[in-house]
Amino acid sequence: MLISMIQSGNVNIFSVIVYIISSLMVIFLVMPLHEWAHGFVAYKLGDRTAKYQGRLTLNPLAHIDYMGAAMILLIGFGWAKPVPVDPRYFKKPKRDMALTALAGPVSNLLAATVAGLLMNGIIFIVIKTSPSIYDAYAVLRTPGVVYYILMFFQYLMLINISLAVFNFIPIPPLDGSKILMAFLPNKWIYIINQYQTYISMGFFILVMMGAVGNILSPVQWKLYDIIDWLTALPFGLV
Repeated sequence: MLISMIQSGNVNIFSVIVYIISSLMVIFLVMPLHEWAHGFVAYKLGDRTAKYQGRLTLNPLAHIDYMGAAMILLIGFGWAKPVPVDPRYFKKPKRDMALTALAGPVSNLLAATVAGLLMNGIIFIVIKTSPSIYDAYAVLRTPGVVYYILMFFQYLMLINISLAVFNFIPIPPLDGSKILMAFLPNKWIYIINQYQTYISMGFFILVMMGAVGNILSPVQWKLYDIIDWLTALPFGLV
């Protein structure tokens, strides 16, 4: 996303700084939550591998992947170190692996929802404390402290939604592939696992070329609109 901001030419230094701060918060707070969610669900379903390897923690140092973190800064989605999961400990391996995989992107959607609530809560306070609606709009739309705070929460929403949508892609090693495998026959799973390295390499090349981002962008913005609308409801802003 940082790359697209710079390429557009329609950006100022303050919005770049706000984006970098929001990205760092995702890297150091939300991505650890994403990986912890995987490990926690796996733990509850009988697999203690993440706990034994010190990954059932919110400590960012246990989860950060430097390449994945750089990708979050540059294009808005990336990855952390995958939490180790051993499906042999699950009672129902396919189902439990899918639930474990689902926990990660769900945590991102929850984080986006929290950011949306805070953003719309600030908008509500500004409107209620302003002498008139015109004064409120002036505060909300004129670059200043409130403007950039709202931008910060907007970026938090966008990055978390991007991470969720990205991880739902059913291509190894993303979470979506593990969810999909819960519904596939074993022979298909065997074939996918056999060629997983090549599939992953091809997918990574497409990510670096920007093709994946172009495809996902409409989905991300539609989901952003939905979460923004839902989080505005409690404040009567829709």
